[in-house]
Amino acid sequence: MSGLGRYQEMSRAAAASVIGCYSTSFGAATRLLARPERERIRDVYAMVRVADEIVDGPAAAAGLDAGEVAERLDRFEREVFEGIGTGFSANPVVQAFARTARECSLDPEHIRAFFRSMRADVETSDYSGERLEEYIYGSAEVVGLMCLDVFLAGPSGPDAAACGRPAPARTAVHRQALGDGARHLGAAFQKINFLRDLAEDREDLGRDYTGVRSEEEKARAVEDIRRDLSIAAHSLPGLPVSPRTGVTAAYLLFSELTDRIAATPAARLSTARVRVPDAVKVRIVASAVLKARRGGPERELLTRHPALAEDAS
Repeated sequence: MSGLGRYQEMSRAAAASVIGCYSTSFGAATRLLARPERERIRDVYAMVRVADEIVDGPAAAAGLDAGEVAERLDRFEREVFEGIGTGFSANPVVQAFARTARECSLDPEHIRAFFRSMRADVETSDYSGERLEEYIYGSAEVVGLMCLDVFLAGPSGPDAAACGRPAPARTAVHRQALGDGARHLGAAFQKINFLRDLAEDREDLGRDYTGVRSEEEKARAVEDIRRDLSIAAHSLPGLPVSPRTGVTAAYLLFSELTDRIAATPAARLSTARVRVPDAVKVRIVASAVLKARRGGPERELLTRHPALAEDAS
């Protein structure tokens, strides 16, 4: 193995360790992916998580003021684009993400939108109206689109020969429908996290993304999440088998979390974080494997989505 190859392998291992430290739910879902997609999704998660940590407390806890936090975020964004441009970064997480961005042709505008939302966490505490929509787009929907780019890129290099399957051709309508599902699923995940992190966001970070304080406000927020999840569910069958299984697991885990939030009094959401017990997660992951693999070929499954059915007819 070349020196660069060894460095890239180390970088991917570093990215994998990030998701292991921060998310049991996404970690469990990524384990259901085939190797190329699994490694690349972990690369995306690691970059997103490090940026999120810059603005969500650790930097401030280390003694940086708001201006210094913003400067570190700007520096990290520059590192990301320099790594994509040159193929090398001294930051292992950036190196891993840059490799995936180059291999999967991630849209630079999606990456910029993500950093704009991270910057908003430093610059504002007002997330009302259009500002909240813009924030959710940048912080979550474009992450879903980046993951979709990974899933549709297909394996490359040695993985392509081992996998033995090229990426199937898709029409613009197919891609649009899958992108719509990815955006709504990302938005749902973010809105769920808004509700489960109410206490931390308000007490520790001085942020209030949702304004939820009453049972009626919580019910409306949950209804909005379930609408996003429903739209996303229509597109799940259109994914290739490997990502379909992993994404279905994430979808089911967060659907369960939504049900638990709906059953939790609004007053308690402001003081405690809702979670899914590990035993329930195991059952959900097993269910996801069965649900995702029960269907037929991808072309047949695509016809279940209204927009895809029209294109397939």
